[in-house]
Amino acid sequence: MRFEIEGPFKENIYILMRKINYYFFKKDEQKGELEFARPAKGYPRFHLFVKTKDDSLILNLHLDQKKPTYEGVPAHAGEYDSETVQKEAGRIKEILK
Repeated sequence: MRFEIEGPFKENIYILMRKINYYFFKKDEQKGELEFARPAKGYPRFHLFVKTKDDSLILNLHLDQKKPTYEGVPAHAGEYDSETVQKEAGRIKEILK
């Protein structure tokens, strides 16, 4: 599920993500985005990709049900628009607005 939250924000991305209980996962230099997860370890977990656009945040959220079956292959059992993902997106929007 992709959504945008308009800024400007007083805090940096890392602090904003901690406010919503997401933990830094990794930085993708090629895509120019940061990855965060909730909870920090284990499955199922919410996986959040964050990019900046001007003063706004572009967020892409999904729920990983289990870790990838094969090493080095990004395919996994993920939910992108389920009710659970929609509720989590609503929670994030409410806290960050």
